Amino acid sequence: MKTWKRFLPDVLVVVLFAVISFAYFFVPVTQGKILYRHDASAGVGSAQEMTEYQNRTGEATRWTNAIFGGMPTYQMSPSYQSTDGLSQVMNAYHLWLPDNVWFLFVYLLGFYILLRAFDFRQSLAALGSIMWAFSSYFLIIIAAGHLWKVMALAYLPPMIAGIVLAYRGRYLSGFIVTAIFTAFEVKANHVQMTYYYLFIVLFMVIGYLVQAVRQKQLAGFLKASGVLAVAALIGILINLSSLYHTWEYQKESMRGKSELLKA
Repeated sequence: MKTWKRFLPDVLVVVLFAVISFAYFFVPVTQGKILYRHDASAGVGSAQEMTEYQNRTGEATRWTNAIFGGMPTYQMSPSYQSTDGLSQVMNAYHLWLPDNVWFLFVYLLGFYILLRAFDFRQSLAALGSIMWAFSSYFLIIIAAGHLWKVMALAYLPPMIAGIVLAYRGRYLSGFIVTAIFTAFEVKANHVQMTYYYLFIVLFMVIGYLVQAVRQKQLAGFLKASGVLAVAALIGILINLSSLYHTWEYQKESMRGKSELLKA
């Protein structure tokens, strides 16, 4: 009973976030309208050949001639059986909400997790999350159809939360949060955003290292770092199929090689 009372305010905040997300997209959800997105519309055209092939044969093709003179379809929309379970976990995290609604919801919830890791009380964490989620850019990229970026940005704050928890001595919580959201982040398939995030991680680790040295708590720092490294590795390995095929394909892609030549 005490545990339930302890987490009840957080549960109520999550419900509030779902209500806010539904309210913001009330018209399209209730009237069946869709949001026109340029990238999504272009994607329909790019996928037309794949769709026709599947309708004709009943099988999914792994190659299309519709983009860049031909490329693997798994680079357009990665889908592997090895990550089917992860996709189910992600849907549960999204509360199985409709498209658009869950985009806003994960913005809210992700930043809330981060602020709670910093020990903000529930009311302030909720307010901060609303301010974060309704930043103009986050809504603009939903409208533009940059949905991989939407997901990548939504999962970054809780990834940072895992780091904060671990370096504050909450090793198990930090491990679980980091492993889960590392897997989500890599699955979001926006390497550029993840790459920028690594700089934040680097500076945070340096900051915690300096703090540990000053407070003579280097053992705790090393333990937290080890926990986070294992958690991150688990999140990466879950997505190994996608990462391996991307690494393999980049050797043949014009985007995978340097434009600079050795003298």
